[in-house]
Amino acid sequence: MADPARSNPTRASRGRQLQDVFSVERGEVPVVVAGASMFFLLFTGYFMLRPVRETMGIAGGVENLQWLFTATFVATLVALPLFGWIASRTTRRHILPWTYAFFALNLVAFAIGFVRDPDNIWAARGFYVWLSVFNLLVISLAWSVLADLLSTGQAKRLFALIAGGASVGGLTGPIVGTLLVPSIGHAGLLLLAALLLMLSAVAAIVLHRWRDRHPDADAESATRGAPIGGHPFAGATSVLRSGYLAGIALFVVLLAVVSTFLYFEQAKLVAETFPDRVRQTQVFGLIDLVVQTLTLCVQVFLTGRIASRLGIGVLLVGVPLVMAAGFLWIALAPVFGVLAVVMVVRRVGEYALVRPGREMLYTVVTPEDQYKAKNFIDTVVYRGGDAIGGWVKRALDVLAEVPAVAMAIGAVLALIWAAVGARLGRMEREKEAGPVSAAL
Repeated sequence: MADPARSNPTRASRGRQLQDVFSVERGEVPVVVAGASMFFLLFTGYFMLRPVRETMGIAGGVENLQWLFTATFVATLVALPLFGWIASRTTRRHILPWTYAFFALNLVAFAIGFVRDPDNIWAARGFYVWLSVFNLLVISLAWSVLADLLSTGQAKRLFALIAGGASVGGLTGPIVGTLLVPSIGHAGLLLLAALLLMLSAVAAIVLHRWRDRHPDADAESATRGAPIGGHPFAGATSVLRSGYLAGIALFVVLLAVVSTFLYFEQAKLVAETFPDRVRQTQVFGLIDLVVQTLTLCVQVFLTGRIASRLGIGVLLVGVPLVMAAGFLWIALAPVFGVLAVVMVVRRVGEYALVRPGREMLYTVVTPEDQYKAKNFIDTVVYRGGDAIGGWVKRALDVLAEVPAVAMAIGAVLALIWAAVGARLGRMEREKEAGPVSAAL
């Protein structure tokens, strides 16, 4: 039978052009589509709810944000052992669907509560904390599936392109939320988000089936149908035993602290500049729109090429160096316009460069660490960094009335963050060159 590509040279030429532009091989198209769909559905649901969460945080008082961050950290400490217990007894292909189903039921419960008592401030605070735990765990779990199913070489080429689905979802979510909330209310948005979450789980199942049809040479792929085993706290103990995983944890703590410094400064300047709650939500939504648009462009056209040609270390170092300069700029000009530019650059850099780079680090560790240690770092460690950053920023604001002091400290932390990222990049190259099962 004639080869369609040979019988249609123009079609074949277009196929090669697409492969050259996006660095995708023909057999990888299904995994890119399924992975991008998984992130699109997940992020659409999350970003429908995110602007509301930010407004709820400000409603409780900017001076009290550190308490919400601390409550989030405590809730994460409670939730992660439960996830570890599930991961220990569930096959790798079932961890994500079961976890997403549990969170979908949570969303339904919150929707019922909002219908019964829409003005309950404690329900609002509870939702703020819940969504802060939810978003880290479900996103981390989605990345765990990709790190499990794709080789390091595939990850460098495809992770950023697949993550483009998250950016499209980040664009779609605020638009859908804005259009639908007048007619279906907050409860309706939560029910819609629950549906999107379950459809995201279906996309993850498709990814596993793709790997079943296209097995790689990794012997670990044969064990995806068996439980991971271990104990609920295996993720934490792995981080304590491994210099590589501990380095990733330190990188995440510094990322979280730097982000929290900027987040608190953003909340303060937004509250001062835009007293009206509706206007605040619009500003947060506009920032999200700009961030996701720029992120999508960088993810599709730059991230994969940078990772393949220059290495993961470049993805991990560039943004921290830019943030060091951004903190100094805010220290010299502490106004909302400057903060907005730095915040947008930070978030675009994190989503398009740092996050894919972080996830690529896990392609050279064991499956148990890909699920347990990774989720421990992405949730407990990250939220611990949030809590530390929140209290340190609050203390600096109280002790030093000049905001420039906190910004100068932020610049120093960003430089340390860059140094840790450079070290991780070198360690990843060494592990990629040797066996995955080498001692960590």
